[in-house]
Amino acid sequence: MAVSPSSAIDPETGIPDLVRRLTDDSKRLAADEVRLAKLELHESVHAGIRGSIWLGVALAVSIVAMVALTVALVAAAGLLIGRDNYWAGALIVGAAELVAGWVLVRRGLGAVKKAEVTLPASRASLADTATWVRHPARH
Repeated sequence: MAVSPSSAIDPETGIPDLVRRLTDDSKRLAADEVRLAKLELHESVHAGIRGSIWLGVALAVSIVAMVALTVALVAAAGLLIGRDNYWAGALIVGAAELVAGWVLVRRGLGAVKKAEVTLPASRASLADTATWVRHPARH
């Protein structure tokens, strides 16, 4: 295993040089941590935007389909209840759709509450850095 020139230990190196190297390494490490967090955040935001666009398209198509389905259900319920009782069919279908909407909103809110919005790779890297700073002889 070859030792890189920057990590070779010179017995003539004084404490000020070692402190300077440690300071430089710490600055570089902190900059790398920030860069990692930015990259991870960028990826998360990009994935969120892409998902939001697909959700928007799906919502638009679903609204058109639900309107058509609602009209068909109102007509069917009106015919089942009796001739020209579309108002009763509209009330029945409207109430059923309100209940379904309430159930879906509750499920959506539950899913949002469970979503992880932390940066797992950054946290793991920061934990490794903290361990390295506390116990430099182990690494």
